[in-house]
Amino acid sequence: MPLAVTLLSLCQALLVSGNILLIAVSPLIGVQLASSTWSTAPVATQWLGLMCATIPASLITARLGRRRGFVLGNLCGLVGAGLAVLALSLQHFGLFLFSTWLVGIGIGFGQLYRFAAMEAAPPEQRERAIGLVMGGGVLAAFFGPWLARTSHALADTPFLGSFIGLAALYLLALILLAFIRLPREAEASNKNNEVPARPLGVILRQPTFLLAVLSAMVGYGVMNLAMTATPLAMASVGHDFDHVATTIQWHVVAMFLPSFFTGRLTARFGAGAMIVSGCAFLLTSLITAQYLSGTNGFFLGLVLLGIGWNFTFLPATSLLTTCYQPSEKARTQAANEFLVFTTGAITALLAGPLVSSIGWVLLNQWLMPLCLLPIGLLAWRQLALRTRRPQIEERR
Repeated sequence: MPLAVTLLSLCQALLVSGNILLIAVSPLIGVQLASSTWSTAPVATQWLGLMCATIPASLITARLGRRRGFVLGNLCGLVGAGLAVLALSLQHFGLFLFSTWLVGIGIGFGQLYRFAAMEAAPPEQRERAIGLVMGGGVLAAFFGPWLARTSHALADTPFLGSFIGLAALYLLALILLAFIRLPREAEASNKNNEVPARPLGVILRQPTFLLAVLSAMVGYGVMNLAMTATPLAMASVGHDFDHVATTIQWHVVAMFLPSFFTGRLTARFGAGAMIVSGCAFLLTSLITAQYLSGTNGFFLGLVLLGIGWNFTFLPATSLLTTCYQPSEKARTQAANEFLVFTTGAITALLAGPLVSSIGWVLLNQWLMPLCLLPIGLLAWRQLALRTRRPQIEERR
């Protein structure tokens, strides 16, 4: 495996470590600076920043190269972490929201690590490359909660130390990026000049693209809404911060540990079968949260939720790469990232109000039908591929 893939895996681990820290502390900071109704607003603005970055990040990295784009993203995250420290010192909720928005922009650039890894690996190793990079989240699953627990009380101002730790993560990522060598975008484009780019509308209407993006949207949306609401639901029934951090930790382990073999399973059984199994895990996690109460219900539900996300999101990413020619890559990836992470922003914003208004149990009930949408679209895709409608051109 190329060294670039390994270094990208470490960058991914640092990125996810920061995400875990934010998930653990941001809702609690929202309560501290505003109210329980707006508790998940900092998470939502983080996702809003991610959403705003998706299209520019893909286009910027296509023009400047992946590595320069990743450096720019980490600089945005570093500035955001610094502003968060200032906002907590001033107890200014608006400034804190702006800081998490900037951090979200940095995360938006980092979401392209998985595509960069696939491009840096030989064709026969691409499934393993994406698995290795996403598997970097396993390190984050242990480091992120540890950082959240040890840093939140380091300063006199609660949680200020957490964002000093977040700034350190972005600095480490910048150091790693200095040693990464990735294929030049210009070289890849020149090799494929003979393949004209299709209109974006044609690409987006492909059944395979629709399946890939809907599967990622459902996986991310269901997972993000339930995960973001969990710290609030646990706090409402008396769990302390350490219990919350530990539950989130094992949820993240379940999200990323399967990455080491998801690629092989996808190659063997197909992306469609993996997406169906992922939807089944998502549905099972919601049923578990519905009927198993106490710490065990939160813990087991979030572990199953993490596996469900992995089995929908990673195969969807692999499926997406079959939908475009190299000349269409930037626009197609930008459209996919925008749709998926817009879903993340909306679900993060809704988590706090929904838990406050309808409760944890009913929230899980409402999410159950969503888990069936990719399965229905998969059946439609199979029918569309059999009929081979002439207006849809698609690489299989």
